[in-house]
Amino acid sequence: MALRVMVIGGYGNFGSIVCRHLAAAPGIELVISGRDPHKLQRKLDELNAQPGTVCEGWCGDAMGAGFAGVLLSKHIQLVIHTGGPFQGQSYAVALSCIEAGVNYCDLSDCRTFVNGVGVLDVHAKQAGVAILSGCSSVPTLSSALIDQYRSRFSRIDSIEHGISSSAKMPGLSTIEGVLAYAGKPIKQLRNGQVHEVLGWQDLTLRKMPVLGTRVLANVDVPDMDIFAGRYGAHTLRFKAGAGLKLGGVANWVLAQALKLGVVRDHVAWAARLHRLGTWFERFGDGKSAMYIDVQGLGTDGRPLSLTVQLTALNDKGPEIPSCAAVALAIKIAQGYVPMPGARPCVGEITVDEYMAAINDPANLSLAVRFSDEQRV
Repeated sequence: MALRVMVIGGYGNFGSIVCRHLAAAPGIELVISGRDPHKLQRKLDELNAQPGTVCEGWCGDAMGAGFAGVLLSKHIQLVIHTGGPFQGQSYAVALSCIEAGVNYCDLSDCRTFVNGVGVLDVHAKQAGVAILSGCSSVPTLSSALIDQYRSRFSRIDSIEHGISSSAKMPGLSTIEGVLAYAGKPIKQLRNGQVHEVLGWQDLTLRKMPVLGTRVLANVDVPDMDIFAGRYGAHTLRFKAGAGLKLGGVANWVLAQALKLGVVRDHVAWAARLHRLGTWFERFGDGKSAMYIDVQGLGTDGRPLSLTVQLTALNDKGPEIPSCAAVALAIKIAQGYVPMPGARPCVGEITVDEYMAAINDPANLSLAVRFSDEQRV
């Protein structure tokens, strides 16, 4: 029997990618959800024009009362929530899934949202469903990459990772989300001690294979709370940046203005920067990447470092945050049963499952390097 999957926000930036993959996946019946009937119908027409594809639609507010009844009436077995921004959003969708007995995952990378989902753990276990938050680049893919090579380390001391996107602009809700902490304190870990940095400050340059030199700045992610306990790391940092250096500088200026009180509301400025970025995206190179640097001791007790970079070409970067949910849905359709409970989405899928879900080797490649590779 096919797995019935509903994608909330299925015509949005990331939701469209999720739906495109799932519409072609065997063993999955796709239901697309959204509040705009015209956008929803256009997406349905687009996908159903593909040979052998039959997608259904539901137009309504998934955050509203009665959504659990909708899930039951449509026999949904998995909900994929892509409707950000998740900063300040409630767990209404997840609660409806618990009420309806439906598994759930979302694409949130909001630290408080992802790491706070445990408040639903008891209810999720009682209902026998999995509520998985952060099924995206962070923390799902970042943890999968470290898990892949964890056995090479006897001890992990530091993890520094980040994302450099292409110049192609994501949806406005994504921009609102990433700017929500501009100029605000972010708790990181340095030598075992919690210390604060400011969002979109501390501009740095990083040379990245294929991409060249990119501008990065402090960004808040769920990993900062997860990786200390999962890997025992004493130093944790995360940075991100846009494909054009001008974008990084613009974010830095806005963060300064918010910190000084010159600007009080980031939402209006997010819309302005989104419009500006859309105009400048023509000057980008279409390249983006996630990188992870891990430092520690190898199994022989000697210092060991690992550098991983997942590179995307031709503006395929949005595939990376989108396809964790695709990989999870395909895995469930093939018989995988996630443990009941509410938690961040780590340890649910492997790197190979992630890459298979993206299935675009011409545009996405993984490079791995150990410092002791001469001795291996």
